[in-house]
Amino acid sequence: QVQLVESGGELVHAGDSLRLSCTAPGRTFSSYAMGWFRQAPGKNRDFVAGITFNGDNTYYADSVKGRFTISRDNAMNTVYLQMNSLKPEDTAVYYCNVRIGPNDYWGQGTQVTVSS
Repeated sequence: QVQLVESGGELVHAGDSLRLSCTAPGRTFSSYAMGWFRQAPGKNRDFVAGITFNGDNTYYADSVKGRFTISRDNAMNTVYLQMNSLKPEDTAVYYCNVRIGPNDYWGQGTQVTVSS
């Protein structure tokens, strides 16, 4: 069983910053690319950011480029999402993702709410 645990979401004001974390208790993910997705009410789950297994390459949705930064600490088995200059449209549940073989694994999500 693959378990991912997200944390760090909260209610903030527009322009604030947050850092989300994703850990994997009891399992190492240093060999796998990781990603962050988000889902707003009534909408699809969308890609936000991705990072290769060693952190050498990162990828972002256009809507967050220049504001969000994904990083990882393989020694701590943790992936981060630093979110700056938050906007109300960033409000969503944020999910951590790892793909192992043909399967996608998700955490339970962490709620980020940005008030205007």
